[in-house]
Amino acid sequence: MQRTNQVLYGYWNDVRGERIAPRRFDVEPSQIGAVLSETFILECAEGTPPIFRLAGTKICENFGHEFRGDGFLDLFQASDRAAIDGHLADVREQGAVLVLQAAAELDDKRRVAFEIIVMPLVHTGTSISRMLGAVVAVDAPSWLATERLPPLTLVSHEIIWPDGRPFAVMEKFRNAPALRPELAGARLVRIKRRSFRVLDGGLEKG
Repeated sequence: MQRTNQVLYGYWNDVRGERIAPRRFDVEPSQIGAVLSETFILECAEGTPPIFRLAGTKICENFGHEFRGDGFLDLFQASDRAAIDGHLADVREQGAVLVLQAAAELDDKRRVAFEIIVMPLVHTGTSISRMLGAVVAVDAPSWLATERLPPLTLVSHEIIWPDGRPFAVMEKFRNAPALRPELAGARLVRIKRRSFRVLDGGLEKG
């Protein structure tokens, strides 16, 4: 993962804690100042494609136009949009982090690769209605930012589950009752490399 995306993901995950996502206003721009120019925020109201609410200056410079109000899916070739929209559903509904590898080709000799990360945010209420992300050029060529880029072609994608599994599954684990309720108050005792649960009390004396 590119450094900008590593920094942004680490900050997002720290602010998130055990929640499916941090709130939009938990994200302090001053804390991610070093990567802010490559960062964006999407609005993803239910039933509508996500649109750019904010896009960093470096993103706009690299692509040769302003992004505010544009559809996120319009960043890609039309043939890739349905697949990307399906992956965004995992971000919106299950708290996934989406990492995309994509490329823009101007001609036979000019090609630039990008790595894009997308993470969920809660704006108001409890549902995911915003997304935080970044668009980072990989080994940026010298000609980048000199002209408008065409839509990107999707090369690959990766779904990351910050808690190891989809959020709904993790919530079931967190809230599941103990397999043996009588052991809920037992003390955990470690002897050498083995662990034992000890119930205080024992047999009553006659």
